[in-house]
Amino acid sequence: MPEGVSARIVRLDVEGTMRRRLLDLGFIPGAVIEVLRKSPLGDPTAFRVSHTTIALRREESSKIFGEVIGG
Repeated sequence: MPEGVSARIVRLDVEGTMRRRLLDLGFIPGAVIEVLRKSPLGDPTAFRVSHTTIALRREESSKIFGEVIGG
């Protein structure tokens, strides 16, 4: 997703400790996330979720699926 776009998380396609970590950070189905900023090379990307800014690598963020909301 491009910077400034918001989405509602639909599902996480990850298991084990990585799933637990993402859930603990607030990446839960139904949560709204916003793409704040991408690094110059595109990895990592900063997301806002639950009033917190979190940077995820492409490897992690590619397993989070959502639907774009609000434009």
